[in-house]
Amino acid sequence: MTRISRRLFGTVLGGLAAALSFGAFFPTLAAEDLSNVTLRVGDQTGATRAKLEAAGLLKDVPYKIEWSVFPAAVNLHEALKADAVDIGQAADSPTVSAIAGGSKIKVVASFSNGGLGSTILVPADSPIKTLADLKGKTISPTTRGSVAHYLTIGALKKAGLTANDVKLAFLTPADASAAFQTGSIDAWGTWGVYKARTIGTLKARVLVEGTGINTGNFVLSATDNALSDPGKVAAIADYAARVDKGYDWSRDNKDAYVAFYAGFAKQDAATIEQIYPDEAAYKRQPIDDAFVASLQGVFETWKEAGVLSGSLDLANYVYRGVPIN
Repeated sequence: MTRISRRLFGTVLGGLAAALSFGAFFPTLAAEDLSNVTLRVGDQTGATRAKLEAAGLLKDVPYKIEWSVFPAAVNLHEALKADAVDIGQAADSPTVSAIAGGSKIKVVASFSNGGLGSTILVPADSPIKTLADLKGKTISPTTRGSVAHYLTIGALKKAGLTANDVKLAFLTPADASAAFQTGSIDAWGTWGVYKARTIGTLKARVLVEGTGINTGNFVLSATDNALSDPGKVAAIADYAARVDKGYDWSRDNKDAYVAFYAGFAKQDAATIEQIYPDEAAYKRQPIDDAFVASLQGVFETWKEAGVLSGSLDLANYVYRGVPIN
């Protein structure tokens, strides 16, 4: 019997495992192996599942997806921390907050639109015209540690203000929406479907967009437990590729996306046309040293604002083994 070194055997075995996991050489066998895998996906507002279904990207999934819907990133990250879901997508700012809070997760994929999407809104007839006008006003950044909280901190800093110059009212998306409608808050930091509905229904005015303040990174995070399971790692890689194709579909099929999201958000097409650039700008980014540096910058910004403390090396919280197709 021919002997081979343990190192060589490990290399061969590792390469074979990767091939089987990602279907690089044996797609049929990979599909059969994944038939017993259940990937538990956390989905903010249900928007990802709805879009992937509209794009026809959930027809041939070789594993089972168990969906859970959450109203905001904070709720999604609570589920990840509790190991109630395997993977979920949220902005980098609440993801860093969750990691700092002890969540055993790693970022496996990132999609960026350059900061579009997160917004501070004011009522149509508000006297607030500039960021400086926020002084002394009540702002809801929605939940603490959210992407809108991050935007609010950055916007205040841009205007030469701090959180002490305003009143921050941390509310759930539903409560913030109600407070905005009744005038209990002067401005609302929000995103996604909440932004669409508030602009469409209340004709809210955009005071500031996230561009130039937020990174725009919308990241997929997986639990350490999920990443220890080769079957789930393969499913995660496939799922990330489907999310990527979903963004391609949005860019390549504007009319179809607008029609889909108008129905999802329960708004007219004209309103969705206004926010379509937020979606169309998303592109997948490599999980590399530059991305790690960006995550570290988010942590340092949270520290400077007094939201987080201590030290954290974000290089330990990324997983570079999911390929970009």
